[in-house]
Amino acid sequence: MELIISLIAGAVGGNAAGGLLKNLNQGTLINSIAGILGGGLGGQILAMLGAPDMAGAAGAVGGLDIGSILGQVAGGGVGGGVALALVGIVKNMLAK
Repeated sequence: MELIISLIAGAVGGNAAGGLLKNLNQGTLINSIAGILGGGLGGQILAMLGAPDMAGAAGAVGGLDIGSILGQVAGGGVGGGVALALVGIVKNMLAK
C-alpha cells in the first residue's frame, strides 16, 4: 500500500514540477513516468532511512496510520519532482 501511495504521489510531483519549471517540462507522459520512478525511489529511501513516523502528530484513524501515509506522499512527491528535474537537465544538456 505504501509503495502505491509513493508512486501516485511521484506522478503528481513530477507533473507539478513540470508545471512550475517550464524549461524542464517534458510533457505529461514523461513527467508522469519520471515522477513514478522518482516517487518509488524516494519512498523506498525514506523507508530504508527509517524516516520519523509522524503518527504522533496526526494520529491513526480506522487502522490507517495517517502519519505514515503523509510521509509517503511527501517523499514520493519530492522524489518525483527531483527525478523530473534530473531528466529535464540531462535532456537539455544533450540537446546543446
